[in-house]
Amino acid sequence: MTDPASLPADPPATGPGRGRRFAVPAVLVALAVAVLLASFLLYLRSASRVSTVALAATPRAVSTVAARAGSYRQVSRYIATIEPWVEARVGPQLVSAYVDEVLVRPGAPVKRGQVIARLDCRNAAEESKAIAAQSRAVEARHQAVAHEAARVGELLGGGFVSPNEAEQKAAESASKEAELQGSRARLARSALEVDDCVLRAPFDGEVGARAMDPGAFARPGAWIASVVDRSTLRVVLDVPESDFASVAPGTPVKLTILATGASVDARVSRRSPAADRSTRTIHVEVDVPDPGRRLPVFTTAEVAVAAAQAVPATGIPLPAATVRGRKASVVVVDRGVARRSTYAVLGEDQGTLYLEPTLAAGSLVVTEGRSGLQDGEHVTANPPAPAASSPAPAGHP
Repeated sequence: MTDPASLPADPPATGPGRGRRFAVPAVLVALAVAVLLASFLLYLRSASRVSTVALAATPRAVSTVAARAGSYRQVSRYIATIEPWVEARVGPQLVSAYVDEVLVRPGAPVKRGQVIARLDCRNAAEESKAIAAQSRAVEARHQAVAHEAARVGELLGGGFVSPNEAEQKAAESASKEAELQGSRARLARSALEVDDCVLRAPFDGEVGARAMDPGAFARPGAWIASVVDRSTLRVVLDVPESDFASVAPGTPVKLTILATGASVDARVSRRSPAADRSTRTIHVEVDVPDPGRRLPVFTTAEVAVAAAQAVPATGIPLPAATVRGRKASVVVVDRGVARRSTYAVLGEDQGTLYLEPTLAAGSLVVTEGRSGLQDGEHVTANPPAPAASSPAPAGHP
Protein backbone atom coordinates (compact mmCIF):
# COMPACT_ATOMS: atom_id res chain seq x y z
CA MET A 1 0.00 0.00 0.00
CA THR A 2 1.06 3.46 -0.75
CA ASP A 3 1.63 5.77 2.17
CA PRO A 4 -0.53 8.90 1.85
CA ALA A 5 2.18 11.01 3.35
CA SER A 6 4.44 10.00 0.52
CA LEU A 7 2.01 11.41 -2.06
CA PRO A 8 2.77 14.84 -3.46
CA ALA A 9 0.72 17.84 -2.02
CA ASP A 10 -1.97 19.66 -4.11
CA PRO A 11 -0.76 22.81 -5.74
CA PRO A 12 -2.28 26.18 -4.32
CA ALA A 13 -5.47 27.43 -5.95
CA THR A 14 -4.71 30.28 -8.34
CA GLY A 15 -6.37 31.88 -11.39
CA PRO A 16 -9.63 33.75 -12.28
CA GLY A 17 -12.03 31.57 -10.32
CA ARG A 18 -10.47 32.44 -6.96
CA GLY A 19 -10.69 36.26 -7.70
CA ARG A 20 -14.38 36.14 -8.57
CA ARG A 21 -15.24 34.44 -5.29
CA PHE A 22 -13.75 37.32 -3.29
CA ALA A 23 -15.00 40.18 -5.60
CA VAL A 24 -18.80 39.54 -5.25
CA PRO A 25 -18.94 39.85 -1.43
CA ALA A 26 -16.82 42.99 -1.57
CA VAL A 27 -19.22 44.67 -4.02
CA LEU A 28 -22.22 43.74 -1.89
CA VAL A 29 -20.58 45.14 1.21
CA ALA A 30 -19.70 48.34 -0.61
CA LEU A 31 -23.28 48.78 -1.87
CA ALA A 32 -24.67 48.19 1.61
CA VAL A 33 -22.32 50.77 3.05
CA ALA A 34 -23.27 53.25 0.32
CA VAL A 35 -27.01 52.73 0.99
CA LEU A 36 -26.51 53.19 4.71
CA LEU A 37 -24.42 56.30 4.14
CA ALA A 38 -27.04 57.80 1.75
CA SER A 39 -29.85 57.02 4.21
CA PHE A 40 -27.92 58.69 7.00
CA LEU A 41 -27.28 61.77 4.86
CA LEU A 42 -30.98 61.99 3.90
CA TYR A 43 -31.93 61.70 7.58
CA LEU A 44 -29.55 64.48 8.51
CA ARG A 45 -30.94 66.64 5.69
CA SER A 46 -34.60 66.12 6.71
CA ALA A 47 -33.83 66.55 10.39
CA SER A 48 -32.14 69.89 9.70
CA ARG A 49 -35.40 71.22 8.17
CA VAL A 50 -37.66 70.32 11.11
CA SER A 51 -38.41 73.36 13.25
CA THR A 52 -38.13 72.76 16.96
CA VAL A 53 -39.83 76.05 17.76
CA ALA A 54 -43.56 75.89 18.72
CA LEU A 55 -45.97 77.55 16.29
CA ALA A 56 -47.63 79.45 19.15
CA ALA A 57 -44.30 81.10 19.92
CA THR A 58 -43.84 82.28 16.31
CA PRO A 59 -45.09 85.86 15.70
CA ARG A 60 -47.75 86.00 12.99
CA ALA A 61 -47.14 88.35 10.10
CA VAL A 62 -49.94 90.90 9.67
CA SER A 63 -50.51 94.08 7.68
CA THR A 64 -51.22 97.26 9.58
CA VAL A 65 -52.19 100.85 8.94
CA ALA A 66 -51.93 103.88 11.16
CA ALA A 67 -55.18 105.38 12.47
CA ARG A 68 -55.80 108.98 11.43
CA ALA A 69 -57.03 111.88 13.49
CA GLY A 70 -59.83 113.88 11.92
CA SER A 71 -63.43 114.93 12.34
CA TYR A 72 -66.76 113.51 11.28
CA ARG A 73 -69.97 115.30 10.43
CA GLN A 74 -72.91 112.95 10.45
CA VAL A 75 -75.03 112.96 7.29
CA SER A 76 -78.45 111.35 7.17
CA ARG A 77 -79.57 110.26 3.71
CA TYR A 78 -83.15 109.62 2.71
CA ILE A 79 -84.93 108.52 -0.44
CA ALA A 80 -87.61 110.97 -1.59
CA THR A 81 -90.09 111.41 -4.43
CA ILE A 82 -90.29 114.49 -6.64
CA GLU A 83 -93.91 115.54 -6.98
CA PRO A 84 -95.48 118.47 -8.86
CA TRP A 85 -96.84 121.45 -7.00
CA VAL A 86 -100.36 120.42 -8.06
CA GLU A 87 -101.68 117.54 -10.13
CA ALA A 88 -105.15 116.89 -11.51
CA ARG A 89 -106.50 113.78 -13.20
CA VAL A 90 -109.15 115.08 -15.54
CA GLY A 91 -112.19 112.88 -16.20
CA PRO A 92 -115.98 112.77 -15.91
CA GLN A 93 -117.50 113.04 -12.45
CA LEU A 94 -121.23 112.75 -13.18
CA VAL A 95 -121.84 110.99 -16.49
CA SER A 96 -120.84 107.76 -18.18
CA ALA A 97 -120.21 108.09 -21.89
CA TYR A 98 -117.91 107.14 -24.72
CA VAL A 99 -114.88 109.30 -25.35
CA ASP A 100 -115.48 111.30 -28.50
CA GLU A 101 -112.06 112.97 -28.85
CA VAL A 102 -108.88 113.63 -26.87
CA LEU A 103 -107.08 116.80 -27.95
CA VAL A 104 -103.76 116.53 -26.05
CA ARG A 105 -100.74 114.28 -25.79
CA PRO A 106 -98.25 113.84 -22.90
CA GLY A 107 -95.93 116.82 -22.65
CA ALA A 108 -98.31 119.29 -24.28
CA PRO A 109 -98.62 122.62 -22.44
CA VAL A 110 -102.17 123.65 -21.55
CA LYS A 111 -103.82 126.79 -20.21
CA ARG A 112 -106.54 126.99 -17.62
CA GLY A 113 -109.93 126.31 -19.24
CA GLN A 114 -108.43 124.76 -22.36
CA VAL A 115 -110.47 121.80 -23.68
CA ILE A 116 -108.65 118.52 -23.14
CA ALA A 117 -111.29 115.99 -24.23
CA ARG A 118 -114.94 115.67 -25.17
CA LEU A 119 -117.43 112.90 -24.43
CA ASP A 120 -120.35 111.74 -26.57
CA CYS A 121 -123.16 113.08 -24.36
CA ARG A 122 -126.08 113.37 -26.78
CA ASN A 123 -128.30 111.51 -24.35
CA ALA A 124 -127.46 113.92 -21.52
CA ALA A 125 -128.10 116.91 -23.80
CA GLU A 126 -131.53 115.66 -24.84
CA GLU A 127 -132.44 114.85 -21.25
CA SER A 128 -131.42 118.36 -20.26
CA LYS A 129 -133.74 119.81 -22.90
CA ALA A 130 -136.62 117.69 -21.60
CA ILE A 131 -136.04 118.82 -18.03
CA ALA A 132 -135.90 122.45 -19.18
CA ALA A 133 -139.26 122.09 -20.89
CA GLN A 134 -140.76 120.49 -17.78
CA SER A 135 -139.37 123.28 -15.67
CA ARG A 136 -141.03 125.92 -17.87
CA ALA A 137 -144.35 124.10 -17.62
CA VAL A 138 -144.12 123.89 -13.84
CA GLU A 139 -143.25 127.55 -13.66
CA ALA A 140 -146.30 128.49 -15.75
CA ARG A 141 -148.60 126.42 -13.52
CA HIS A 142 -147.02 127.93 -10.44
CA GLN A 143 -147.67 131.46 -11.69
CA ALA A 144 -151.29 130.62 -12.44
CA VAL A 145 -151.84 129.06 -9.00
CA ALA A 146 -150.07 131.96 -7.31
CA HIS A 147 -152.31 134.50 -9.05
CA GLU A 148 -155.43 132.49 -8.15
CA ALA A 149 -154.32 132.29 -4.53
CA ALA A 150 -153.79 136.05 -4.49
CA ARG A 151 -157.33 136.69 -5.84
CA VAL A 152 -158.85 134.29 -3.31
CA GLY A 153 -157.03 136.14 -0.60
CA GLU A 154 -158.63 139.40 -1.73
CA LEU A 155 -162.09 137.77 -1.70
CA LEU A 156 -161.46 136.50 1.79
CA GLY A 157 -161.23 140.06 3.06
CA GLY A 158 -164.72 140.83 1.71
CA GLY A 159 -166.18 137.62 3.10
CA PHE A 160 -166.90 136.12 -0.30
CA VAL A 161 -164.85 132.91 0.31
CA SER A 162 -164.28 130.78 3.35
CA PRO A 163 -160.92 130.79 5.17
CA ASN A 164 -160.55 127.08 4.41
CA GLU A 165 -160.76 127.70 0.67
CA ALA A 166 -158.18 130.48 0.94
CA GLU A 167 -155.82 128.21 2.88
CA GLN A 168 -156.19 125.45 0.28
CA LYS A 169 -155.26 127.85 -2.51
CA ALA A 170 -152.26 129.14 -0.54
CA ALA A 171 -151.10 125.57 0.12
CA GLU A 172 -151.50 124.67 -3.56
CA SER A 173 -149.46 127.75 -4.53
CA ALA A 174 -146.70 126.74 -2.07
CA SER A 175 -146.73 123.19 -3.43
CA LYS A 176 -146.29 124.44 -6.98
CA GLU A 177 -143.44 126.66 -5.86
CA ALA A 178 -141.68 123.69 -4.25
CA GLU A 179 -142.24 121.67 -7.42
CA LEU A 180 -140.74 124.54 -9.40
CA GLN A 181 -137.67 124.63 -7.15
CA GLY A 182 -137.21 120.87 -7.60
CA SER A 183 -137.54 121.23 -11.35
CA ARG A 184 -134.93 123.97 -11.36
CA ALA A 185 -132.57 121.77 -9.30
CA ARG A 186 -132.97 118.89 -11.77
CA LEU A 187 -132.30 121.33 -14.61
CA ALA A 188 -129.13 122.57 -12.88
CA ARG A 189 -127.93 118.99 -12.38
CA SER A 190 -128.66 118.20 -16.01
CA ALA A 191 -126.70 121.27 -17.05
CA LEU A 192 -123.76 120.08 -14.92
CA GLU A 193 -123.89 116.69 -16.64
CA VAL A 194 -123.81 118.38 -20.03
CA ASP A 195 -120.89 120.54 -18.93
CA ASP A 196 -119.15 117.41 -17.59
CA CYS A 197 -118.99 116.13 -21.15
CA VAL A 198 -116.43 118.82 -22.02
CA LEU A 199 -113.24 118.28 -19.98
CA ARG A 200 -111.04 121.34 -19.43
CA ALA A 201 -107.66 122.00 -17.84
CA PRO A 202 -108.13 123.21 -14.24
CA PHE A 203 -104.88 125.26 -14.23
CA ASP A 204 -101.87 126.17 -16.34
CA GLY A 205 -99.51 123.24 -16.71
CA GLU A 206 -98.52 120.28 -18.85
CA VAL A 207 -100.14 117.02 -19.76
CA GLY A 208 -98.43 114.34 -17.72
CA ALA A 209 -100.19 111.24 -19.06
CA ARG A 210 -103.01 110.17 -21.35
CA ALA A 211 -105.07 107.22 -20.15
CA MET A 212 -107.85 106.94 -22.77
CA ASP A 213 -108.26 107.29 -26.50
CA PRO A 214 -111.42 108.00 -28.54
CA GLY A 215 -113.83 105.09 -28.37
CA ALA A 216 -113.09 104.20 -24.77
CA PHE A 217 -115.92 104.20 -22.27
CA ALA A 218 -115.44 106.60 -19.38
CA ARG A 219 -117.25 106.29 -16.09
CA PRO A 220 -117.40 108.70 -13.15
CA GLY A 221 -114.06 108.66 -11.34
CA ALA A 222 -112.06 107.43 -14.34
CA TRP A 223 -109.50 109.86 -15.75
CA ILE A 224 -108.64 110.55 -19.35
CA ALA A 225 -105.55 112.77 -18.97
CA SER A 226 -103.51 114.19 -16.11
CA VAL A 227 -102.24 117.77 -15.83
CA VAL A 228 -99.23 118.72 -13.68
CA ASP A 229 -97.77 122.07 -12.68
CA ARG A 230 -93.96 121.87 -12.53
CA SER A 231 -93.19 125.53 -11.96
CA THR A 232 -92.49 124.57 -8.35
CA LEU A 233 -91.66 121.02 -7.31
CA ARG A 234 -92.26 119.34 -3.98
CA VAL A 235 -89.67 116.81 -2.80
CA VAL A 236 -91.54 114.66 -0.29
CA LEU A 237 -89.93 112.20 2.12
CA ASP A 238 -90.71 110.36 5.34
CA VAL A 239 -88.04 110.27 8.07
CA PRO A 240 -87.90 108.20 11.26
CA GLU A 241 -89.38 109.83 14.32
CA SER A 242 -85.93 109.95 15.91
CA ASP A 243 -84.86 112.46 13.21
CA PHE A 244 -87.68 114.89 13.96
CA ALA A 245 -85.34 117.60 15.28
CA SER A 246 -82.85 117.29 12.42
CA VAL A 247 -85.42 118.17 9.70
CA ALA A 248 -86.84 121.35 11.18
CA PRO A 249 -88.15 123.92 8.65
CA GLY A 250 -85.25 125.93 7.25
CA THR A 251 -82.66 123.13 7.61
CA PRO A 252 -80.23 123.10 4.63
CA VAL A 253 -80.35 119.93 2.53
CA LYS A 254 -78.64 118.71 -0.64
CA LEU A 255 -80.78 117.00 -3.26
CA THR A 256 -79.41 114.54 -5.80
CA ILE A 257 -81.81 114.02 -8.70
CA LEU A 258 -81.27 110.44 -9.87
CA ALA A 259 -83.02 110.98 -13.20
CA THR A 260 -80.63 113.74 -14.33
CA GLY A 261 -77.73 113.47 -11.88
CA ALA A 262 -78.14 117.13 -10.91
CA SER A 263 -77.42 118.38 -7.39
CA VAL A 264 -79.64 121.05 -5.87
CA ASP A 265 -79.19 122.96 -2.61
CA ALA A 266 -82.45 123.67 -0.83
CA ARG A 267 -84.05 124.01 2.59
CA VAL A 268 -86.79 122.12 4.37
CA SER A 269 -90.05 123.95 3.62
CA ARG A 270 -92.48 122.20 5.96
CA ARG A 271 -92.60 119.36 8.44
CA SER A 272 -95.65 117.51 9.68
CA PRO A 273 -96.36 117.99 13.39
CA ALA A 274 -97.59 114.39 13.73
CA ALA A 275 -96.14 111.02 12.86
CA ASP A 276 -97.90 108.41 10.77
CA ARG A 277 -99.77 106.05 13.10
CA SER A 278 -98.67 102.86 11.32
CA THR A 279 -95.08 103.64 10.25
CA ARG A 280 -94.12 106.17 12.97
CA THR A 281 -92.48 108.40 10.36
CA ILE A 282 -92.57 112.16 9.92
CA HIS A 283 -93.67 113.67 6.59
CA VAL A 284 -91.30 116.36 5.26
CA GLU A 285 -91.51 118.51 2.11
CA VAL A 286 -88.85 120.56 0.32
CA ASP A 287 -89.95 123.12 -2.27
CA VAL A 288 -87.71 123.47 -5.32
CA PRO A 289 -88.47 126.28 -7.82
CA ASP A 290 -88.13 125.03 -11.39
CA PRO A 291 -89.34 127.77 -13.75
CA GLY A 292 -87.55 126.10 -16.65
CA ARG A 293 -89.38 122.82 -15.99
CA ARG A 294 -86.20 120.78 -16.32
CA LEU A 295 -86.81 118.13 -13.65
CA PRO A 296 -89.24 115.24 -14.23
CA VAL A 297 -91.85 114.57 -11.58
CA PHE A 298 -92.63 111.31 -9.79
CA THR A 299 -88.94 110.40 -9.98
CA THR A 300 -86.49 109.62 -7.18
CA ALA A 301 -84.23 112.01 -5.31
CA GLU A 302 -81.69 111.43 -2.56
CA VAL A 303 -81.87 113.94 0.28
CA ALA A 304 -78.75 114.49 2.42
CA VAL A 305 -79.13 116.28 5.74
CA ALA A 306 -75.88 117.14 7.55
CA ALA A 307 -75.52 117.52 11.29
CA ALA A 308 -75.09 120.98 12.73
CA GLN A 309 -71.35 120.58 13.45
CA ALA A 310 -68.50 118.12 13.06
CA VAL A 311 -67.16 116.08 16.00
CA PRO A 312 -63.60 114.76 16.62
CA ALA A 313 -63.06 111.25 15.32
CA THR A 314 -60.41 108.69 14.42
CA GLY A 315 -60.48 107.29 10.91
CA ILE A 316 -59.43 103.78 9.87
CA PRO A 317 -60.01 101.79 6.67
CA LEU A 318 -63.34 100.01 6.63
CA PRO A 319 -61.78 96.50 6.16
CA ALA A 320 -59.82 96.99 9.41
CA ALA A 321 -62.91 96.57 11.61
CA THR A 322 -65.79 94.22 12.16
CA VAL A 323 -68.91 96.36 12.59
CA ARG A 324 -71.97 95.14 14.46
CA GLY A 325 -74.61 97.79 14.93
CA ARG A 326 -72.97 100.89 16.38
CA LYS A 327 -69.87 99.02 17.66
CA ALA A 328 -66.68 98.09 15.81
CA SER A 329 -64.15 95.42 16.81
CA VAL A 330 -60.56 96.49 16.00
CA VAL A 331 -57.21 94.69 16.49
CA VAL A 332 -54.48 97.13 17.58
CA VAL A 333 -50.78 96.19 17.58
CA ASP A 334 -49.07 97.38 20.79
CA ARG A 335 -45.34 96.56 21.09
CA GLY A 336 -45.65 93.48 18.91
CA VAL A 337 -48.74 92.16 20.71
CA ALA A 338 -52.25 92.10 19.22
CA ARG A 339 -54.94 93.70 21.38
CA ARG A 340 -58.60 93.37 20.39
CA SER A 341 -60.78 96.32 21.44
CA THR A 342 -64.27 97.65 20.75
CA TYR A 343 -65.06 101.27 19.87
CA ALA A 344 -68.23 103.21 19.16
CA VAL A 345 -68.89 103.91 15.48
CA LEU A 346 -69.62 107.50 14.52
CA GLY A 347 -70.16 106.86 10.82
CA GLU A 348 -68.66 105.82 7.51
CA ASP A 349 -67.74 107.85 4.45
CA GLN A 350 -66.08 106.75 1.20
CA GLY A 351 -64.47 103.60 2.62
CA THR A 352 -63.27 105.20 5.86
CA LEU A 353 -64.78 104.18 9.19
CA TYR A 354 -64.87 106.94 11.81
CA LEU A 355 -64.65 105.81 15.44
CA GLU A 356 -64.76 107.60 18.75
CA PRO A 357 -61.44 109.35 19.52
CA THR A 358 -60.65 106.92 22.36
CA LEU A 359 -58.71 105.10 19.65
CA ALA A 360 -55.56 107.22 19.63
CA ALA A 361 -54.36 108.63 16.34
CA GLY A 362 -51.29 106.82 15.05
CA SER A 363 -52.28 103.48 16.55
CA LEU A 364 -51.44 100.51 14.34
CA VAL A 365 -54.60 98.62 13.40
CA VAL A 366 -54.49 95.28 11.63
CA THR A 367 -56.00 95.29 8.16
CA GLU A 368 -54.95 91.82 6.88
CA GLY A 369 -54.45 88.73 9.02
CA ARG A 370 -57.14 89.49 11.62
CA SER A 371 -58.91 86.18 11.03
CA GLY A 372 -58.17 83.80 13.91
CA LEU A 373 -55.89 86.27 15.63
CA GLN A 374 -56.15 85.88 19.41
CA ASP A 375 -56.00 88.67 21.95
CA GLY A 376 -52.45 88.88 23.30
CA GLU A 377 -50.89 86.97 20.39
CA HIS A 378 -47.45 88.12 19.18
CA VAL A 379 -47.42 89.52 15.67
CA THR A 380 -44.96 90.92 13.20
CA ALA A 381 -46.35 94.08 11.66
CA ASN A 382 -45.52 95.13 8.15
CA PRO A 383 -44.51 98.79 7.71
CA PRO A 384 -47.74 100.81 8.10
CA ALA A 385 -49.03 103.23 5.49
CA PRO A 386 -48.29 106.86 6.34
CA ALA A 387 -51.13 108.57 8.22
CA ALA A 388 -52.62 111.78 6.87
CA SER A 389 -51.66 114.75 8.99
CA SER A 390 -54.96 116.62 8.85
CA PRO A 391 -57.71 114.94 6.83
CA ALA A 392 -60.68 117.00 5.75
CA PRO A 393 -63.81 116.65 7.84
CA ALA A 394 -65.89 113.77 6.60
CA GLY A 395 -69.60 113.58 6.13
CA HIS A 396 -70.38 116.72 4.09
CA PRO A 397 -73.50 116.23 2.01
